[in-house]
This record gives sequence, C-alpha cells and structure tokens, in this order.
Amino acid sequence: MNTKIEALLETIREMEHEIELELQRRRAGLKADFDAQRVRFEHEVLEQQRRFKMGVLKYLLSSDIKSLLSAPLIYAVFFPMVLFDLFVWVYQWVCFPLYGLARVKRADYFVFDRVHLGYLNIIEKINCAYCSYGNGLIAYAREVVGQTEQYWCPIKHARKVLHAHPYYMGFVDFGDAQAYRDELEPLREQLAHLKDKVAQMEKPAAPPEAG
Repeated sequence: MNTKIEALLETIREMEHEIELELQRRRAGLKADFDAQRVRFEHEVLEQQRRFKMGVLKYLLSSDIKSLLSAPLIYAVFFPMVLFDLFVWVYQWVCFPLYGLARVKRADYFVFDRVHLGYLNIIEKINCAYCSYGNGLIAYAREVVGQTEQYWCPIKHARKVLHAHPYYMGFVDFGDAQAYRDELEPLREQLAHLKDKVAQMEKPAAPPEAG
C-alpha cells in the first residue's frame, strides 16, 4: 500500500478514536451507567424523560396518514432482511475460514439501547429497534463484503465511490496492472493479520502472579 495513503488512513482511525472518546464524555453527563450491553439511567433522569412520553393512542391519532399507510410496507422488509442476515452469516461462517480470515463478530454491529429511553412509547421503541436492526445489518454486511472485496478484487473504481467501506482506500489504482499483481497477496495478508488481532483481543487475560 502507498505509504502516504497508509499514513492518512491511520490519521483517520485516530480521529475516529478521538470522536468516540468525546462522545463517551458527553454520555457521561447523562447520569447513566453505560456498559457493552445495557444502559441504566438514574431514577430522577427516567422520571424526567417520562414527562415527555406520548401515549400510544395519542401517538396513533396524531400520526400522519401517509405514515400509517406506509407502515405495512416498511415492516414487510423485515422478512427479506432476516433472510439476508442469515445468508451473510452462513457465507462468512463457511468461507472466511477457507480464506484464513477471522469471522466478523455479528453482535458488535447490533445496538438496541434506545429501549431504555423513558420518553418513548412501545410503538416508538419498536420502530427504533427495527431501524437499529436494519442499520446494524447493513454495517455488518458491509464489513463482511468489504473484507471479501479486499481478498478477491482490491482494485479501486475509475469513478468516485460514495461512502466506500474502510478497506477501499487501501486498494490499488484502477488500471495499474503491476500494482495489482504486486499488492494482491500483501493485501490478503493484511486481512490475515486482522485475524491475529481478533484472536489476541479475545484471549483471556493472564491471572496476576502471586507475589
């Protein structure tokens, strides 16, 4: 990979880390206990949130007719999404080990924390969970497909690609035949190193030595 591009990608990763740290500091001001799976608000915060909660009947009566008419079509997409989810899971479960790649951890891409918000009624919480599932599924599939593309076809397009996956910037330039032949194996090795990193992160910490 071009060293300048690699340096820029590292800068982007550092900026993303700084943004996440800033978001964590802001969340700390919500008087809530955040962990990987749950969000627990303090009692007085929940009570304040519930003051803004709209009852289900009032919510339905105040809804736009266009929203009500489109709801069945929106939720009908749930079934193709579940099928797609299943196919992506089976694909990477079978193929990634054959390529020497670490399986993408599906649970990392699905976040359902809005259920803890006291100002949402049951319909709004279902809507939020549905959107979370859809966006998480796309992000999960994007990671799987992005790694697949780097393994099989790490070549940039001639046209600009909007919102390309994070691996795309490391691909070789369109039309550069020699770079493709030279860089294909190193790019595949990068993905193999990801497997080593995942294994290292999931390795349990060694118990402290008795002293």
